[in-house]
Amino acid sequence: MSRSLAAPTCGRVWRAPAKVNLSLHILGRRADGYHDLYSIVAFAGCGDLLVFEPGPTLSLSLDGATAETAGPTEDNLVLKAARLLRERVADLRVGRFHLRKSLPVAAGLGGGSSDAAAALRALARENGLSLGDPRLEEAARTCGADVLVCLDPRARAMSGIGDVLGPALAMSPLHAVLVNPRVAVSTPAVFARLGLAKGERATGGPSPALRVDATREEIAAALRGGRNDMQEAARALAPVIGEALELLEKSAALLARMSGSGATCYGLYPTRAASRSAAEALKRARPTWWVQATALR
Repeated sequence: MSRSLAAPTCGRVWRAPAKVNLSLHILGRRADGYHDLYSIVAFAGCGDLLVFEPGPTLSLSLDGATAETAGPTEDNLVLKAARLLRERVADLRVGRFHLRKSLPVAAGLGGGSSDAAAALRALARENGLSLGDPRLEEAARTCGADVLVCLDPRARAMSGIGDVLGPALAMSPLHAVLVNPRVAVSTPAVFARLGLAKGERATGGPSPALRVDATREEIAAALRGGRNDMQEAARALAPVIGEALELLEKSAALLARMSGSGATCYGLYPTRAASRSAAEALKRARPTWWVQATALR
């Protein structure tokens, strides 16, 4: 297992798109310490890329703009997911993975979870498994709370600890800009700052319901009625999140909010041209930040 600029010479490329929490309601903390949530998630056109080349041994190499911040290769979720599936599927055919990291790390975009899900999709195809195979789903759940929703990366609501998925939403793409000030935020630290005791329920308002065939206008209304309950706690740990939100609001975003536990924030815009224009202006204003105009689906 190594970090290398040399990708496999052949193999199929699998997308690992960024996961964006359009809303994130913390409903309470369970007796086991996990937090119950309700979230509307969507997936971006940008993300990491995973190449899989079948072979006799399981291995992983990395390169890309953010590879050096991704932590030890042996701890990468791509390998963890593959090992968990191998424990559940006899004679699982494996091979060599090469991960090209583009997403910022610890950014509230589910990058590691999406990488793991891409690995599971690759292995499922190689071994003739459906995405609904219970062994695949169990490996995803065991690997991490967000891996299951990334297996089939389409907009939907999720609840529980992220393990209860609603049906995919038939929504039109949302024009968006993603902004990360290149500050890593620890998810456990944000949860700790929420201060919920085990068994305690949160006091936030109810989560808006969404029909599967909700229109763009209905989705926008639901999002405006939603919130990210982790936003203020993350902002206290990383005040630059407030600066990112303010810049998005000044760029005429229809809605500006933090994704996940941060520090990435998103803005929604009425047209693709408006999102691209806003992204270019943000890049000029903050040239060291990670800024992407994208579509959320």
